[in-house]
Formats: sequence, structure tokens, C-alpha cells
Amino acid sequence: MFEPALAFVDSLVSPFVDEVYADYITAAIVIASFFVAAKVVNFMIKRFVLRVSAKTKSELDDLLVEAISLPLILGIVIMGVFIALQGLPELSDYASYINSGFTVFYILFGALVAIRVTNAIVQWYAIEVAAKTRTKVDEQYIPMIKRVVSGIVLLLALVWILGTFGIEITALVAALGVGGIAIALALQDTLKEFLAGAHIIMDRPIKIGDFIELDSGDRGTVVDIGWRSTRIKTFSGNYVIIPNSKLASSKLTNYDQPKQEIGFSVPCGVGYHEDLERVERVSLDVARKILKKVGTGTEGFEPFARFNEFGDSNINFNVIFRVNKFADQYLLRHEFIKALKKRFDREGIEISWPIRKVYMHKGRGK
Repeated sequence: MFEPALAFVDSLVSPFVDEVYADYITAAIVIASFFVAAKVVNFMIKRFVLRVSAKTKSELDDLLVEAISLPLILGIVIMGVFIALQGLPELSDYASYINSGFTVFYILFGALVAIRVTNAIVQWYAIEVAAKTRTKVDEQYIPMIKRVVSGIVLLLALVWILGTFGIEITALVAALGVGGIAIALALQDTLKEFLAGAHIIMDRPIKIGDFIELDSGDRGTVVDIGWRSTRIKTFSGNYVIIPNSKLASSKLTNYDQPKQEIGFSVPCGVGYHEDLERVERVSLDVARKILKKVGTGTEGFEPFARFNEFGDSNINFNVIFRVNKFADQYLLRHEFIKALKKRFDREGIEISWPIRKVYMHKGRGK
């Protein structure tokens, strides 16, 4: 197939070099030529194709160009290597092995291109279609769809490779059918987790981006709902990986549903001799100033205080806030406690420490 081209290059090289080295120089020229061709294609894609696709309204053409450009350039270079090897007489005894190896490579290469193109189409769907729908179910399924499609394409590539080497595919499929039950039994835990993940996505008790707390005490932001497990990112930056079946059967609190706003209280206490009206007035003044300073409070919400207990040393009360999302409470609580302590000290309001009165009886006997 490539002999005429190789013979032409060889005819150009032979008059100038020794015949011993002519084949190697020809191979090097072929590889260099295809490398230059790959660079030219890369230049054309960046200079012209991407500019044209950027002017269209749809993101699909941009994603498709990005998906196929790198494999196309790599494929040109590998093709040059393959043609160059064909022209080396020393490798003629191994031609069948080389051809088989490159056949397998190009089948897998085609599978890679198919996967990248499919992922580009799925990504386009997520950007331009799923994002505009009212339901979030399709967006949740997108990562799973990518994995399923990749698995199917690789399976088809494997079948193609086996057929290329003369392995009877019909018998193989029959054997897989017979062994399907055994495989299903062996993978029943995996299937259980997969179905539990599908149930979570369909029922939507949680979705990616939600901040949740499990009955085990683990809490964090949902970053991925996979085939087998769900990943939750904690405040420390680590992942808690929970099997889907366990998550589906767990009692959990979703702090982002039905809305992200959350109320919380800061417990406080003052001595029994303090004027509670004054304490309430000062506490709420500090709360309003801190809300304005931090800027994470829910718009239109006014903090309020509620006395709730005659404690051992203090009259205890709570100052109630409302913030836009769960994590906002920590900074607000931190700043409020510092500011309230400073204001109480300036106003002469006492926060009592635990006190016990001990009465000593003087005199004899009991």
C-alpha cells in the first residue's frame, strides 16, 4: 500500500548516501514528514478551525474540535512511524507482528476517539440542554452516562480485536452468556451499589453540591455520586467515601434543601444581678453590627434573643441568626462571640463563672 511512496523517497535519497544507510534515512525522512504534517494540521486547527467554531452560537462544534484535534495529530505521527517501519528490510520477517500490533493500536485509538467525541456530545448536552431544564435528574446522570458509554465502546473494541486475531466471537458470546449468572452473583454487591446510586439520583434526596450530615456524624459537600459510592468533601478537605447502598438507607440531613438558608443560635449567659433588658439591647446591637460586617446573613432577617434558663451561675439566653448557607455560620459565630465579650467588658456586664456557696456551721455537735 505504501511501497510507491517509500520507493519514491528512497530514489531521492539513494544517490547521496550509502545503500546501507539509505533505508534508515528514508524511514527518518518519512517520520519527520509526518511529524511536520501533524504540526501543520495542529496550526490549521488552532489558527482557523477553532476561530470559526468560536463564532458559532453552539458549544458543540468547539467541544468536538477539541475532542478530535489531539488524537488526530497523534494518529498522523503514529501513521508515519508505521509507514517508516514498512520500509526497513530488517523487519520484513516481523511484518505480520508489526501489522497486528498497529491494528490493535488503531482499534484502541478509534475507541479513544469515539469516547472523546461521545463525551464532548454529553458535555454539550450538560451545558446547553440539561442546565436549562427544570429537573436536575439529567445533570446527575451525566457522569454515569459517560462511564457507561466508555465501557461499551471499550467492550466493542475488545470484540473487534478478538475478531481480528481470528478468535470465534460467537463462541465467546455464548460462553459469556453461560457465565453471566456466575458473574452476576460475583458482582451482586457492585450491582446493588449501582442500583442504589440510580435510586439516589432518581429520588433526589441529595444532589451534587448539597451540604449534608449523616446519622454517623459525617458531614460535608457532595462532590460525586458514582457507580459504587458517593464522595463527600469535609471541611478539612478530605473525602468521606460512602457506599451508595448505605447512603440510601441512612438517615441524613440535607442543609441545602428545600433551600440553603439556615438558622442557628449562639448560647450566652450573664450574671443574676444584670438588667436583662439592657443585656438584650446590647447583645442585639452587637449582632446587627457583626451581620453587617461579615455580610453572610440572610437579607431582611433581624437577629433576636431569647432567655431560656436559670443556670447554676448565669441566666442563659440564645442569640438567633440566619445565614445564606451552612458554612457561613462559623465565621459569624466566631466574630460575634469576640465582639460580644468585648462589648460586655466595656459596658460592665458580667459573665459569671461557676460558683458554689458553702455554709459552715459554727458550734459544737451537729
